[in-house]
Parts: sequence; structure tokens; C-alpha cells
Amino acid sequence: MNDILPEQTPLWRHFEGTVSRLLDNYGYKQIRMPIVEFTELFKRSIGEVTDIVEKEMYTFDDRNGDSLTLRPEGTAACVRAVLEHGITGGGQVQKLWYIGPMFRHERPQKGRYRQFHQIGCEVFNLDGPDIDAELIVLTWRLWGELGIRDAVKLELNSLGTAESRARYREALVEFLSSRLDKLDEDSQRRLKTNPLRVLDTKNADTQAVLVDAPKMADYLDEESRVHFEGLKARLDTAGIPYVINPKLVRGLDYYSKTVFEWVTDKLGAQGTVCAGGRYDGLVEQMGGKPTPGVGFAMGIERLVLLLETLEQIPEEISRQVDVYLCAFGEAAELAGLALSERVRDQLPNLRLQVNAGAGSFKSQFKKADKSGALYALILGDDEMAQQVVGFKPLRGQGEQQSIAWDALAAHLATCVVQG
Repeated sequence: MNDILPEQTPLWRHFEGTVSRLLDNYGYKQIRMPIVEFTELFKRSIGEVTDIVEKEMYTFDDRNGDSLTLRPEGTAACVRAVLEHGITGGGQVQKLWYIGPMFRHERPQKGRYRQFHQIGCEVFNLDGPDIDAELIVLTWRLWGELGIRDAVKLELNSLGTAESRARYREALVEFLSSRLDKLDEDSQRRLKTNPLRVLDTKNADTQAVLVDAPKMADYLDEESRVHFEGLKARLDTAGIPYVINPKLVRGLDYYSKTVFEWVTDKLGAQGTVCAGGRYDGLVEQMGGKPTPGVGFAMGIERLVLLLETLEQIPEEISRQVDVYLCAFGEAAELAGLALSERVRDQLPNLRLQVNAGAGSFKSQFKKADKSGALYALILGDDEMAQQVVGFKPLRGQGEQQSIAWDALAAHLATCVVQG
């Protein structure tokens, strides 16, 4: 598990705020689901023979004997919610997003924890390549706003329909079974339980075998082929570079047709920071009517780490205080309280910190400097007598000025809020 400390949270808030604003602008609505679900939900959706269900879920029985699981991902829970509340009935289009912690008992590594956080996006009742493209275009715009476009690469594949995937699975099993002795132990196990997962092996010997393996593209049905070409055409029009990765299958059983991943090599070994795809059969699989769906999820820890690695941290994020008010003496403290609240009324976005705990002139100024504030406000006996406040720059040149109390908010608006 991992704590997010006060000096880290401003960057998290910056990232989360940027994503949520972008999703709002694209017409997505937030949904909030519980972190605990019935275990059967994930067995039905993710698949009982996946690594997540077999090895990674945090599962327990409650006092009623019900098997519950801390959610390992958000799509299944979102599908459960829309079915339970009937908000996709009658072909209603729903464009939803969510944010929150997920839980998997994985081997901890850089940027990956057993409690981790995701922002996810799910769209229901739209089956064309246009909405697949919108999700990818949206993430491309996000990378641009965060300043990390050059650090990520888009990989695409199509898994086809369930029928074409079954034909491909049969061909892949036949090919790999004749070369069983050349596969690593984990791939041999996957061949029996979930053959497509052999494709994303990290074992070099198995990767060498897969060079000559049947290709998914050769088994695609016409509908999936047309869909994939439509997606690529839209990405080309949007000017978004991509590579086709025929071994991209994703780790969850419910995907069909489009799958994609945004990957980076800036965090050591190549890692995924955002991934998604289409799951047209999942709602029906979970007891609903046939409902097309598509979505993605991005790992916040990995993306925050990428921002830190690339030093893409806006100055205002690293600075948590704009102005620090120093008051000397009880009368000045009382006046400072009233003055600071008046300023906050007029400048609600100003980050104004008032010294607490009294202290000498030297100690208060030391705290003001340590806070990272751009300016210090000074209230002492002389300022009280004249009903002014001392205004002193802390980050650069400039002489201390005396500002009348009534003019302080306007002065701060010019110096801090506007510039």
C-alpha cells in the first residue's frame, strides 16, 4: 500500500482536475461505484481463468457468508451499476467516467501498488468506430495538455468478434501445441486456460516462437475489419500516430474488436499508462440485453510518476501558498484575521496563509519563506496605526511597499491573481 503525502497531492489534484475538466468538456458524466462488489461479478465479467481472478483479487466472506471482493478494475462495476439502475435501457447512450482506488495482489514495482488509482471512461449503446476514435482523441488531447505526448506511444489491435476470435484461438492452440517444449512454464499453463494471453508473454524464448504464429488479422471477420479500418482512418485524420501490435490482447476476457494501449519507455521497462477497448458482449454476458460498450482506464500513479520524471510540473502546482500574512501582537493578529477574510471574500482563488502560533519577526518571516509564498504581508504596530499592510516580495527583486487595507485585494489581484 502507498501513502500520498501532502507534498505529492498538488500534482495529483492537477492531474485529476485536468482529466475531469476534459471529460466534462467532451460530454461525459461522472458515476461513483462502491469499492466492494460481490465476487461473482468479476468471475462472470473478467473470466475465472484470468490472472486477476486466479491470483490477484482481494476476496473475503462477510458475516452473512457472501463472498465479496475489493474491485480490481472499474468496467465490470460500472456495467453492474448501469444494469441495476436501468440507465442504458431503450438504447439510451451513456458516456460515463469514474475515479477511485482499485486493488490487486500484484508484485509491487515502480509506479504500481496493490492499492492503485484509476480514472476510467465507459460508453454504452454506440457501436461505431467514431466513438472508439473519440476516446483515443480525448486521451491524445490530455497528453498534450500535460506535456507528455512525446513520451507515449499508441498501440492498436482488433480482436474481432467472439466467433472470429474462437477461430483464431483454435489456430493458435494448434500452432503452439506442436511447439510446447519451446514455451515457458507460464505460457504452457496459459495455453490450457487462456491461449490468447500467451501473446503478451515477456519470455524471450516464447516470443521467438510467436514470430511465426498465426496472426489475428488473418482471422478477422469482415465487420471487424471494416470497423478497424474506420478507426484507423479517423486517427489518421486527427493526426494521431499509432502502431499496429498484433500481439496486443489485453488481460481481460471481455474485450472484442478494438483494443488499444498507450505505453511509455520513460519509466524503465516499457509500461502501459492507459488502456482500453471495446466489449460489445459484456452487458449481455452479465444478464442485460445486447449493448455495445467501449472504454478505457488510466493509472494515476504511473502518469503522475511520468509527469515527475519528465519534470512536467507547472510552477503553480509546486507552490501551494501565494501570500503569507505575518502579524505581530494581539491587536495585529485580530486585524489580520479580519483583513485576510475580507481579501478571501474578494479573491476566492487566492492561496492566502495567515501565520499561526505567534512568533518573532524573524521566525514568522522564516515560515513565510519556507511556505513558498510569493509575497509576505506584514502587520505590526506601525502598520496598525496607519491602517496599512507591508507588502514584501519574497521571490525576486522589489522593495517593500505600504498598501492601504481597502486597496489590498485590488493590489493582490494585480500582482498575484493576474500576473
